[in-house]
Amino acid sequence: MNAQTKVLLSECPVAFELEPTPAPNETLVRCDPASLASMATYCVSRGAMLATATGLDLHPLDGGFAVEFVFSLPAFDEFVRVRADLGAATTYPALTPAVPAAQWHERELKDLFGIDPVGHPDPRRLVLHESFPHGYHPLRKNVDPETRPAIDRRRFDHFEVHGEGVYEYPVGPIHAGIIEPGHFRFSNIGDLVLFLDARLFYTHRGIEKIVEGKTPEAALFTVERTCGVCTVSHGVAFSSAVERAAGIRVPARAAWLRTLLLELERLYNHVGDVGNICAGAGLHAGVSRGAILKERLQRLNEALTGHRFLMGVVGIGGLRADLDSAALLDLSRSLAGVAADFTAYAEMLLGTDSLIHRLQGPGHLGGDIVRALGGTGVTARASGVASDWRIDHPHAAYGTLAPRRVVETSGDVFARTMVRIREAAESFRLVGAILDGLPGGPVRGEAGAPPPFASALGYAESPRGSNVHWVMLDGEGRIYRAHIRSAAYANWPLVARAVPGNVMPDFPLINKSFELCYACCDR
Repeated sequence: MNAQTKVLLSECPVAFELEPTPAPNETLVRCDPASLASMATYCVSRGAMLATATGLDLHPLDGGFAVEFVFSLPAFDEFVRVRADLGAATTYPALTPAVPAAQWHERELKDLFGIDPVGHPDPRRLVLHESFPHGYHPLRKNVDPETRPAIDRRRFDHFEVHGEGVYEYPVGPIHAGIIEPGHFRFSNIGDLVLFLDARLFYTHRGIEKIVEGKTPEAALFTVERTCGVCTVSHGVAFSSAVERAAGIRVPARAAWLRTLLLELERLYNHVGDVGNICAGAGLHAGVSRGAILKERLQRLNEALTGHRFLMGVVGIGGLRADLDSAALLDLSRSLAGVAADFTAYAEMLLGTDSLIHRLQGPGHLGGDIVRALGGTGVTARASGVASDWRIDHPHAAYGTLAPRRVVETSGDVFARTMVRIREAAESFRLVGAILDGLPGGPVRGEAGAPPPFASALGYAESPRGSNVHWVMLDGEGRIYRAHIRSAAYANWPLVARAVPGNVMPDFPLINKSFELCYACCDR
């Protein structure tokens, strides 16, 4: 805990106790369940943002249920972890009325643990749809993951907008394109969208349950597949959580190579996303050239690591194996040509007046709503919220490389496009700096002996924002509890706020400008 955090907590009006943590920038605060909302409100009032929240079933340890809400203090590179032990109780006063960013987290706690946030403004199910029986809470320790629950049939409970001329326009969950399932129910008058109720979690995979009892290395194989296009950022975030809990030091070369992989992942995602936005705007030349550039970047990924999506490279303690020096040299030579072609591509797009006119205006999000709902990544930075965990919470080798923060302020489709274009250019620069300054040495740190039931955070700035992993290891160093909060999970509620006030034909374009994963939520 640094001096600023000590001052912050010393002025807190809520009674609490401090508990040591393995990670130097994490402070674990224990308080009474009745004080949770007051503690959260105080943290937010002092500039903190809700980073993640998790439930704990401690019954096998002769405990009860517990909830933990983690707040990021970007100005200090600190985290305050606020935990309340519920004992035999399964209720606590909801945080959401005071801290709106907690809305999905608390609904998920109710679904997966049966822990009810009393006073939550939207008590509907989130993760478990109506087909799951009442009383089924899969993350409780006494639930066998191999046992299928009975199927229950009930009506989908959605919000309804009433008034003369209002009609509903249901879209999905099965879509015309080859995408994952999501149900979007629009309430319209004519083409004008009044309200959007987004329903996800149709293919929830139970990753957090699957990895319980596994070694961290075995769990990593599953965790890095949380999202097919953010495999490095999820792998780094999970590995970092384990490393911080177990006291494993990552060698310098491994930290730099992790940063290289994170930036290569950012590059092909950002370039591909710009092309997808062109598809939403009907600019076919932009779609084609964006797809070609993305393909070239993914072929470079394959030449370097053996996998187009950079999968299977990150390991606990660093990397699973060093990257070939000849392949790194080839990457350095090839990337310059791709960077030059991307610059020409961006100039073509920004010089197309019809495209710029189409992108400016739709999907506006103000910075206040982004902060309130905990937006992250491109979504936040396009609305003037300068949140970039490569800088706010430096990880891998970002503290040495010092990436430049990219911020736009108009909060519309155009701003989100511009953030990606500018960040892609910055990623080309960072990759060059990494390849020029890459240190030698080993790529894997020695595993330590973690204290029993140590817990820690791990995080990485993905192409869509911060991925935050929370891990607790048991007495044998295996996974007791792992929780994944992806950037997409944090940003999806903002899509529903960006669409109302626009016309229906704008929805595909607005949705593409966020370019969020369904799989990251369906973990």
